[in-house]
Amino acid sequence: MAGSIADFKASFNTDIARPSRFDVEIPIPVGLIPYRGTARRMSMRCENAELPGRTIATATQKIYGVEEKFPYQSTFGDIALTFIVGDDMKEKLLFDAWMNWINPTINYNLKYKADYASTLRINQYDLQNRVSYSVDLIDAYPISMNSMNLDWS
Repeated sequence: MAGSIADFKASFNTDIARPSRFDVEIPIPVGLIPYRGTARRMSMRCENAELPGRTIATATQKIYGVEEKFPYQSTFGDIALTFIVGDDMKEKLLFDAWMNWINPTINYNLKYKADYASTLRINQYDLQNRVSYSVDLIDAYPISMNSMNLDWS
């Protein structure tokens, strides 16, 4: 028997998670201090974020009998963040500068990771605006920036 709607509703001790109640804290590297104000306002302008996933990589071994999988490391995928860009384009300018800080287009000499990486935090809030879940992305930095469409329509 599948159960009743009352049983389903009773399975929740609290309300369900609301994916629209989040913010993203982006502390920028020291080399990008002129963009500090932009980074602060971006916390409120992130319109889409992903909580990171985790996969345990396994190796298959057969000692005797059936093959078994054994874990050997955790892997984490990249996340995507989408920001609302203001008319002054400061959000885009920040990420352009950050990526140019990592790998300057003048000489293409890459910086050391300690100079450009930052600990990014994603917070999920409950209905009372209390943090219900938080994750720190250690040594985070931008690796790609999608194109931004411009048109007359």
